[in-house]
Parts: sequence; structure tokens; C-alpha cells
Amino acid sequence: MINLAPAPDDHELARQADRCRELGSPFIADVLEAADRQLDRAPVTAAMVRGWPGDRAAAAVALRLNGALHALARRGAPEPLAALYRGEHADFDGAIGAALATEDRFIAHWMRHPTQTNEVARAAATMAALMTAPLVRPMPFELLELGASCGLNLNLARYAYELGPVRAGDPASPVRIAPRWRGWPPAERPVEIAAARGVDLLPLNAADPAHRERLLSFVWADQPVRLQRLEAALQIAVDHPPRIDQGDAAGWLAQRLAEPAVPGRCRAVVHTMVLQYLSPGERRQVFDLMAAAGERATSDAPLIWISFEWTLDRREVELRLTWWPTGASAVLARCHPYGDWIDWLGPIAV
Repeated sequence: MINLAPAPDDHELARQADRCRELGSPFIADVLEAADRQLDRAPVTAAMVRGWPGDRAAAAVALRLNGALHALARRGAPEPLAALYRGEHADFDGAIGAALATEDRFIAHWMRHPTQTNEVARAAATMAALMTAPLVRPMPFELLELGASCGLNLNLARYAYELGPVRAGDPASPVRIAPRWRGWPPAERPVEIAAARGVDLLPLNAADPAHRERLLSFVWADQPVRLQRLEAALQIAVDHPPRIDQGDAAGWLAQRLAEPAVPGRCRAVVHTMVLQYLSPGERRQVFDLMAAAGERATSDAPLIWISFEWTLDRREVELRLTWWPTGASAVLARCHPYGDWIDWLGPIAV
């Protein structure tokens, strides 16, 4: 007998809709469920989604498609789609089906590029980790960010934070980040950034309207606070352009770590939701590079590694801090993927 039932992996969009609903975005969940039902109206996009090589969840295929639809809605066409996003009707299947049918090639072209949310709220976790770093004496940090996108989180010292009862950053900043905090507060220590530099395969420029559109389109449409925060961070990046190089993470990191360390300064390698986009070989390179650089670290020129990433089973996001010259490592917190909440696990053992 020929089995005509869909293959178990034919409904990636619907599966990711469930995850979006769990993460507090019912509108995006409804968008993805409608897109799953209407996908055959866009044959080019359908072939791309169903034939995607590798792990579609890791590649955020569903969120790429959602970003394309949001970009179209922000442009105001097709009008039924724009009206849906404005909250003027709830015909998800009609509006999204029509958009898939008329904008198939636009959507497929958009999906060729990875998601680049450059979520500013994640900077709270990085700031808390910097405050927690077990240095032998206070010293400024040199940030090295992998997958920096537009470089917004390289400007983390220009934002204001509420980390439970602890205040940090620039209190006058228009970007205010206050995740729901559970558990111990972080150590209340000042953070000075002496230098900040990042790398991305496709760096974005906050001053470029097309790049701004791309970042804004990846913000979930039913989360206006995230959108407002991103717009404020983009303006700061226009006024204070971050330094971002174009290149691959492992090759760039090898070059940076080969440069002489500055005595009295702590190097901090940082990445947030980046490892899933690297190949197994690239991830191994990053781990090996960090281990080798750690062996060269000293108490006067230490090295720390801040990782905000999914666990291997993708059940939760961990904030992990590793520090050298000791090579010790600890999970500092469990976090919401977009930084909405931080479950701090308490002080670390030095």
C-alpha cells in the first residue's frame, strides 16, 4: 500500500508556531499556522521550506518566513496582510494565503538570508555576566562578539539595566532593559568597556534603511516593547557606530586571539544564539581556540567567555561563563531566548 500521509517533518511551520505560543506570541503562532496551511500557494517558498538542508529549527526557517511576511506588512502591501498586522481583521488564512500566492519569490529570496534579530534585551544577561566575572582586581573589558549582526550589543554600556534590585549601565539611556528577574541578584560591580569589536557573515549597518527594515521585520509584530527598544538602540548605533568586521566567526576569532593581550584588561568573548548557525567543525574550532587562548591567559590579562545559547536538546537557554587562567566554568542563569526573563542561579564558586 502507498502511504499518502504527509511526512512527519512536513509541518515545520506548525511546530514552530507551538514554540512561539509558548514564548508568549499568539499572533506569530497564528501567522505560522496559517502559513503552514496555505504554503502550497507559494510553490517556490514551499519547496524551500520542505527541502531545506540540515536542521530547519536550528536555521530558524519558520522565523525567516515570518520575517518576510512582516516585512511585506510593514511596506503596506498586500493590503489584506498589512491590515491583518494592524489588527483590523483576523482572517489569517485569507491574508497570508494571498500574500504567499502573490509574493512567492520575494518571500523565498528573503528566506535565503539568516535571521538577524540582534535582540537588545539579551544584553542584560551579558552585562550580568560581566559584573560576575571573578577578576583578581577591577579592570576594563575588551568585548569580542561573534555573530554581532548590527553590533547593537557592542553598545551595551550605553543602555540602562534593572537586574532584579541591581541597577547598571547608563541611567540616562533611552534603551531600558528590565528582564523579569528570579533568584539571586548579580554582583553589584561597575563595568567599563575599553574596546568593543564584532564579526558577522553579513554585517548590518544601523544607518542603512534597508538594514534597519530587516532588523525591525524580525521583531515579532505583537511585541511592541521589543520594537521600541530596537528602534532606540538603532539610533544609538547611528550616533555611536559599533565596529563590526565581515567574516566567519572562527577565522576572525583566531585573528583576534592571536593579537597580544593588553595587561590590565580582560578580554571577553561573547555570543548570543549564534552557535546553532555554525557547522560542527566551526563550533569545534571556536572551542579549541578558546581553550588555547585560555592557556595563555594570566591574572593580569584574563580571558572570559560568555555564552548565551540553547542547550543541546534545545529545551532551554543557558547563560554560561568560563574564565581563565583557571579554566573554570559555570552556568549563571537560565534565560528566555529573547531575554524577557532571567532565572539567576546564584553566586559562582571561584
